[in-house]
Amino acid sequence: MVIMDLTIPGGMGGRETLQRLAELDPAVKAIVCSGYSNDPVMAEYGSYGFAGVVAKPYRIRHLVETVSRVIAAKRLGKESGANALGQ
Repeated sequence: MVIMDLTIPGGMGGRETLQRLAELDPAVKAIVCSGYSNDPVMAEYGSYGFAGVVAKPYRIRHLVETVSRVIAAKRLGKESGANALGQ
């Protein structure tokens, strides 16, 4: 499992990083996090290959819940739909 920021100023962002990780391990599970809640990736994270999403600033409880759902979904062989958008 990988937890990554969506936007890295001057660096490789989450979408490109996930594409490269998937080339190495097609079964990679990634959770995207960002403070840009209006970004389309945050709203439709599954469409971009992410297994979960956590909006910043987040509470550790939200992160733990999202990680737990992604792990449980992987064990069951299902897509997680794991999100913690603070709602």
